[in-house]
Amino acid sequence: MKVKRNILLNPGPATTSDSVKRALVVPDICPREKEFCAIVSSVRSQLLQVVNAEADYDCVIFGGSGTASVEAVISSVVPAGKKVLVVSNGAYGTRMIRIAQRYGIGVIAYEIPYGDYPAAAAVEKLLQENVGELSHLAIVHHETTTGMLNPIEDFLRLARRFRLEIIVDAISSYAGIPMDLARTDYDYVISTANKNLQGMAGLSFVIAKKSLLQDLRHRPQRSFYLSLGDQYAFLDQHQQMQFTAPVQIIYALKQALTEYFAEGGQARWQRYVANWEALVAGLAGIGFKLLLPLSAQSKLLTAVSEPADSRYDFDHMHDHLYERGFTIYPGKGAKNSSFRIANIGDIGVADIENFLQALREYVALRGIRNFS
Repeated sequence: MKVKRNILLNPGPATTSDSVKRALVVPDICPREKEFCAIVSSVRSQLLQVVNAEADYDCVIFGGSGTASVEAVISSVVPAGKKVLVVSNGAYGTRMIRIAQRYGIGVIAYEIPYGDYPAAAAVEKLLQENVGELSHLAIVHHETTTGMLNPIEDFLRLARRFRLEIIVDAISSYAGIPMDLARTDYDYVISTANKNLQGMAGLSFVIAKKSLLQDLRHRPQRSFYLSLGDQYAFLDQHQQMQFTAPVQIIYALKQALTEYFAEGGQARWQRYVANWEALVAGLAGIGFKLLLPLSAQSKLLTAVSEPADSRYDFDHMHDHLYERGFTIYPGKGAKNSSFRIANIGDIGVADIENFLQALREYVALRGIRNFS
């Protein structure tokens, strides 16, 4: 089976290998069969291994995008009468605030313009002002609104000091940027199959401390399908999901995990960094400016300032590149207008160079000169 190869430079889903695509084609099987339950257990175990999670962690999987697991955590873990402090400097921090509000959960929001760097001192002040009211602190690790890498270890220290549990949205950093839960013991880490793992969209997961997951069994849950406590209890007892599993997506994830471990976590990160370095150098050579300083970059996705040139049009540029097999992504509410280019997935420096050549051709074709 040969499938046309598109280079996805959007934040996810990412470009997948042919072997991951082929893994979708399997004999039909009931997800309640022991054979499939063994695959689910293996996948959950491997997801823990990616972040060096010790025996006191477990992995809870859900059918749905990364937002499903974010909603599962926020709706399940904040006790009645308590609040969550959300650090928001992008659309995905804002999304956590909106989820909490939708469930009637009290939320203290540290909101700054999309693209600004979060200040630990400002969050510390909010924590001091709300002592006794809060149970959790939530933050996005890699905020793909701008490509910013937030300083989550600073916030882990604050959470421990104020005796709060910390929720880390690692949807766009897990399996890309190395994370070691034996060293940084985050309470809840959330991610998805279709980004740095290079699997297919349709499955997300929560890695959490077993003691906290077991605690949820005795706490009223706000959601039915997205109950973290109920899903964990069912997986723990039966090694299967409560509701119909996305069978083919799990087979594809199993193959993606095999490829992740064959490459190695550090090697994957280094490949992504090499992609990013080639991308940033090429953009600078054309004349494009970056939205963020280099020190704040995740090296997984780059927000590019839109040229102040009347001949520039994002949709026209997108379509020009799309016709040549490259997908880029529009901006998402950053303080300055921008578009976004990710460098994750089953791609390498040669793919980035080919993309840059297509971009150079577009810029020359349109006669774009004013990049300020």
